[in-house]
Amino acid sequence: MQLFSSLVEDDYVSISMNEESQTGPNTERIDDFQDDQKISQKDLLDLASEYIDSISEELRPVSLRIHDNPELNYGEFIAHETLVKFMKSRKGWKVTPSAYGIATAFIAEFDSGKKGPVISYNAEYDALKGIGHSCGHNLIAICSVGAALAASAAIKNFSLPGKVILFGTPAEEGGGGKIKLLKAGAYSDHKADINLISHPGIVPASALVRTNAYMNFRVEYFGKEAHAAASPWEGINALDALITAYNALSVLRQQTMPGDIIQGHITDGGAAPNIIHAYAAGIFVVRSLSKSRLEMLRKRVNNCFEAGAEATGAKLKMTEVMAYDDHVPNKVLGVICRKAFNQLGREEIPTTELDLIRGATQASTDQGNISYMMPSLSLGFKIESQDGPHNPGFAAAARTRKAHDAALKAAKALAVTGLEVLLDERVLVAAKEEFKEMLEGRGR
Repeated sequence: MQLFSSLVEDDYVSISMNEESQTGPNTERIDDFQDDQKISQKDLLDLASEYIDSISEELRPVSLRIHDNPELNYGEFIAHETLVKFMKSRKGWKVTPSAYGIATAFIAEFDSGKKGPVISYNAEYDALKGIGHSCGHNLIAICSVGAALAASAAIKNFSLPGKVILFGTPAEEGGGGKIKLLKAGAYSDHKADINLISHPGIVPASALVRTNAYMNFRVEYFGKEAHAAASPWEGINALDALITAYNALSVLRQQTMPGDIIQGHITDGGAAPNIIHAYAAGIFVVRSLSKSRLEMLRKRVNNCFEAGAEATGAKLKMTEVMAYDDHVPNKVLGVICRKAFNQLGREEIPTTELDLIRGATQASTDQGNISYMMPSLSLGFKIESQDGPHNPGFAAAARTRKAHDAALKAAKALAVTGLEVLLDERVLVAAKEEFKEMLEGRGR
């Protein structure tokens, strides 16, 4: 098991874990759906592959412009302009820049004119402070663009019903762009039935990427200043409160469950050594395998911070900055994606049971929140790099031609995954049945 400990914002690092497999509807019935269709998965894959190959050289400069101009949360103006311009150049697409009051979000829509399902793709394009596109969001962007465009080409070629929506989602790295779009009604307004995305990494490909639930919050203690030598008894030491809480968290870690993660750093430890500190603050993160488990862990973490206040007399203030749900992949969609991906050659994704293990990560992403609103899939694809995500070496790897080709292979598989939903209504029924059972199993 490889661990990459770089802690940068949402820390999207793929780490394989052993966790019990999730069960659900029998995904093998997807084989039966595909066998009785006049249009086969191979027909869809051949068209998607041919189309994506035909626009590869147009997508390459899009990827490089995003990569070479890294922009942080909600400041992705070059990326936004580049993607909007590209999508506006495609015939039949309606493009809305700065969608839902978010300057760097956009929505592109292709309508067949026939009533049917709505398949959607998320594009990401924000970078990380100081290390650029070390999470490969330039590749995620062109993968989703390529998949969406290939799906629209197949709709025209095979006269399929339905719509394709491409959501331009900023600020994945801790800013929760997808959450803002969810709350604004972007996905519900467009009646998205499913949502698909990808992510590059250095581990083998997986159609069933699962991520941890995540919460980021700010902790502040307010005390009373006094001279540390002349009259320390007159003060209330806010830094002591924070250190007490920090030490309590260190003790708590010994008795947390596998998959529970507690991280933090002190952002304000006082102004000088010879005073009793009136103010201290820190940023802390908790993660766990599921949203329900995270809520239980958060209660125990809160107790540690309250203990710091109780022990010192300082007043405590806790402010939630951002929370991401765990990503729960839809296995019905995963079976389709796996079979399409494996037909493209070279690397193969294993069966569902093994892929659920392969796809487990301790990373966190706002795509998790999408997975609690509709059937969702995140296809992990491998690029050649000595360093994992959130390392400078990975940023360099994300610019290579080989990484570009890997992203477009993923795009072909995601295009077919969406097209199968448009082709056969039974696929969407099965995916939504599994989604409903997942929510019920998690008490939602």
